[in-house]
Amino acid sequence: MAGSGEPGLYSRQLYVLGGGARRLAEASVLVSGLRGTGAQVAAALVLAGTGHVVLHDNEAARTADRAHQVVVLTESPLEEQLCIGDFCHAQGICFIVADTKGLAGQLFCDFGEDFVVEDPAEGDPVCAAVQHISQGNPGVVTCMGTEDSRGHPFCDGDLVTFSGVEGMTELNDQKPIPVHVLDAFRLEIGDTSSFSPYRLGGLVLQERLPQVHSYKSLCQALAEPKIQVASAEELLRSHNLHAAFQALHAFCREQGRLPRPRAQADAERVLELARSLRVQQGLLDENVVRAFASVSAGDLCPMAAVVGAMAAQEALKAITRKFLPLDQWLYFDALECLELEGAMQLTEEDCAPRGTRYDGQIAVFGAAFQEQLGHQKYLVVGAGAIGCELLKNFAMMGLAAGPGGDLTVTDMDTVALSNLHRQLLYRSSDISKPKSVVAAAAMQCMNPDVRVTAHQNQVGPATESVYGDDFFQRLNGVTSALDSLEARAYLEKRCLHCLTPLLDSGTEGPRGNVLAMVPFLTKPLEPPGVPRDGTFPFCTLRYFPRTIQHTLQWARDEFEGLFQLPAEHVNRFMKDPAFLEQLPAGKALEVLEQVQKSLQERPQNWQDCVHWAHRHWQSCYHNAIAQLLHTFPPEHESSPGVPFWTGDRICPHPLTFDPDNNTHLQYILATAHLFAQAHKVPPCSDQAATQTILRSTVLPPFQPQEELNIPLAEEQEEVQVPEDHGRLVKLTQDLVQKRQELLQGEEVQVPLMEPIYFEKDNDIHMDFITAASNLRAENYGIPPADWLMSKRIAGQIVPAIITTTAAVAGLACLEVYKLVWGCQDLKYYRNSNLWLSDCLLLRFQPLPPTTYWYGGREWSCWDRLEMQAVTADGQEMTVQEVLDWLQRTYGWTVTMLLHGYTVIYDKEEDEEIQARQQAQRLSENLKDARETQQLELLYVCEGEDAGASNRRPPLLCSLP
Repeated sequence: MAGSGEPGLYSRQLYVLGGGARRLAEASVLVSGLRGTGAQVAAALVLAGTGHVVLHDNEAARTADRAHQVVVLTESPLEEQLCIGDFCHAQGICFIVADTKGLAGQLFCDFGEDFVVEDPAEGDPVCAAVQHISQGNPGVVTCMGTEDSRGHPFCDGDLVTFSGVEGMTELNDQKPIPVHVLDAFRLEIGDTSSFSPYRLGGLVLQERLPQVHSYKSLCQALAEPKIQVASAEELLRSHNLHAAFQALHAFCREQGRLPRPRAQADAERVLELARSLRVQQGLLDENVVRAFASVSAGDLCPMAAVVGAMAAQEALKAITRKFLPLDQWLYFDALECLELEGAMQLTEEDCAPRGTRYDGQIAVFGAAFQEQLGHQKYLVVGAGAIGCELLKNFAMMGLAAGPGGDLTVTDMDTVALSNLHRQLLYRSSDISKPKSVVAAAAMQCMNPDVRVTAHQNQVGPATESVYGDDFFQRLNGVTSALDSLEARAYLEKRCLHCLTPLLDSGTEGPRGNVLAMVPFLTKPLEPPGVPRDGTFPFCTLRYFPRTIQHTLQWARDEFEGLFQLPAEHVNRFMKDPAFLEQLPAGKALEVLEQVQKSLQERPQNWQDCVHWAHRHWQSCYHNAIAQLLHTFPPEHESSPGVPFWTGDRICPHPLTFDPDNNTHLQYILATAHLFAQAHKVPPCSDQAATQTILRSTVLPPFQPQEELNIPLAEEQEEVQVPEDHGRLVKLTQDLVQKRQELLQGEEVQVPLMEPIYFEKDNDIHMDFITAASNLRAENYGIPPADWLMSKRIAGQIVPAIITTTAAVAGLACLEVYKLVWGCQDLKYYRNSNLWLSDCLLLRFQPLPPTTYWYGGREWSCWDRLEMQAVTADGQEMTVQEVLDWLQRTYGWTVTMLLHGYTVIYDKEEDEEIQARQQAQRLSENLKDARETQQLELLYVCEGEDAGASNRRPPLLCSLP
């Protein structure tokens, strides 16, 4: 069941498709045609958890087909498309056509005349805290910014509702109203002039209403095409492809076959048919049609991956009613591949079938190119979702499947349950096995000729002995399938240094991108931004939360503070009380008090655990809030006339415990279970018994503390109170005595407690986080988050779906073709941005490298000074000989030469030191320098300006 029977399996997908994904288990999809595109569609739908994926035979549409919610046709004649399209339109069945021919693809959707899209947008509805609302026509809402952005997240026309507003309470009961954005902090909301004056608080929440969309049948849409494009330039090209596909269907009817690869007569006949269609008189680009026809018999795995994945996403939209479907045509091509130097000259003989598994690829690129693919040496970093798709494509393409070929895949991770819905090389039996090993074995099952080696290493500074300069420099290319910004940045740096092409791919939910980094042609990849660490100011989390992210982070901190740290400290103390000496200054007393509390609270049975959980509930959700309101009452003013509870401070209210309240009970059950586990007491899952215990428990009434210091800003949190040394000594003595008593007891278990480390895939852990966060949110009037949303935020899970990863991998492999061809012209390479939620694909030329001037010459980031630091008799050059080479070759007088932070030569030293430096061999005094065949040196030249340090090309010296 997609998303309910096995939530761990489909959780990442549910974050993309929302609640509509639960319909997948009952859905039935008919897929007709099982060559590359159809196979990709079927695979994606099966992995997504679709209940029934029926593979269509060659029979005509019939009454039984009404059972299908979606029909997908691939490799289908136009007559069949029209017949089945009319049938589906009449029966209210969503109808999709997906087709690839060589280097071009076509996608069409007809979802009927009244298709309801329940949630058209990506991600969760947004919200913002209210700072002020004016009385007027229109009224103006002032919102406060969050840690993630400056200002509110709304757009013009968004529908919103209000909750928790005090004073202008009329807004809380209104139906969704549209907003007009004034600026980053202000929204207009209509007439509020008759409403009560705003006092404080409140949230403004985005409301998404269902949308109804209407689609034409294929017959109508063929003659009056509505084509989705990213630009006007693409629209013209798409119209040409629209005509070319129709002409190809006409050619097949006429000849009973597809055009022969590179057969000029066949291509000209397709062009004649395109002209005769009069689809777009005067706009037909004959070169596009000829190129399309000349390779239309080709069958390329990357093209099938892109078009098939996009078609599968449209089928998922039809079932889940999440995201806007395609309206109605989309065309995609990579015909630029035919313009590569030498590709246009391929003949019919070069591309004729050889009777091999690669004939579909040979039809496009020729037999010689296929041999070249087999010789490639590639590194795939990451064997997750994108990595699996890359490896699948490489196997089908025959990359590294010939003499001299070599494919290395490395990944430190093991297969997990949540991987299976989108990482197609893994099965349930592979769970806990190394991903790289399983993926390599699966790849060889697909193509036994592929020469693949599996590693379980991280590619980083610690493994440069394995993945050094020699390793990277022998590669033809690297593909990155990483989910870490730091790892991606490191890989880019290594490829830049070693002049190795890099294709970097990434996805997040329905979005994806591919970036090509080609030596000397493209600008290096943009360095990733610094990732947020998810931390918030202490005072915000403890006293003034305003978003569900705040309450979830508070719950995470609670988990660690209740079930991990106390157990760790108790165990360390029981093992060796002297561990306190290793703690940071000012922490010893806090840790000892925690140890004392844990030992005093040791439960004997489940009832003790429930009592403890109940007391902690009362402390967090009633007493702590009551204390805060005692210190700062609702009417409190920061200064005369300025309310304290305004702006980014939401005034809270205490909760009253109710054993029949589901959230209250779930908190007690999860908290008591974890407390029992930490203290090695058998837990109990009997809700009725737990409720009986709770009803018999009476807790003492709240007693406020006077003059309690509550920090109102982050700066106040940093003030440290000196430790009470006398209290520390006394507490240490008491605990040492208690330790001796415990160790002498026969029943004690060592270690005494079990630290529990948060794991997002553990349901009990997430039950605690969800309940703890939502109770905290209820205190402050913040909208709660369901279990899945809480898991995504608290577990920092990146939403993922098979369709996006498959399409991104296909786009990357199209660039691999160009690298293998040896393309040295920037205009043929493409970066890609993909939005499957909108069925939008944007491909664009990478930027060229920036250039700069140094030493009287123009350089780019790819340039370097390379010299053989070897004398005629095979010896390593001296420093003076290197200085002479720079003077002779570039006319530069070097004043300083360094290796890292080690100075090799400095002109400012006295003559004796200078002479000694100049006479020594280049690596003579460099630690570990003899372990490498190449030194990278830094230098400073006479007369250079202050900003030259960022513009010098590196000096690479090859050693004997």
